[in-house]
Amino acid sequence: MKLSTKGQYAVRAMVVIALEEHAGPVPLRMIAGMEDISEQYLEQIFMDLRKEKLVEGVRGAKGGYLLSRPPEKITTGDIVRAVEGPISVVECDHAAGQCERVHICVTRDLWLRVSESMRQVMDDTSLADLAECARERNYKGE
Repeated sequence: MKLSTKGQYAVRAMVVIALEEHAGPVPLRMIAGMEDISEQYLEQIFMDLRKEKLVEGVRGAKGGYLLSRPPEKITTGDIVRAVEGPISVVECDHAAGQCERVHICVTRDLWLRVSESMRQVMDDTSLADLAECARERNYKGE
């Protein structure tokens, strides 16, 4: 599975919010500038993140986005699933009824194990973990 730019950008944007959480709402304009991501593309991503209740929007002159939970309680898996859907390398992982070979496929178990490993890593890595890594590297945006 190759993670799309939508998933990559969503995680990067959420790290920025986690790093800036002490400063209040983070405007998309700021995230777009720090991460070199189109503000329009971020708007689409943040619609999904809001729908999944990972962020809250604040309107007004000092508006922007806040995390809806502490960064320790948001995993990279939560973020990727919000914008990409299920984390898997093959469709039959989450849509077994769509393949007539599911009961005889000799490679399915391999793909299921690979998918489970990916989910495990993403679900074991919190936004706080990534923010801490960014602080250690004196991260200022890409």
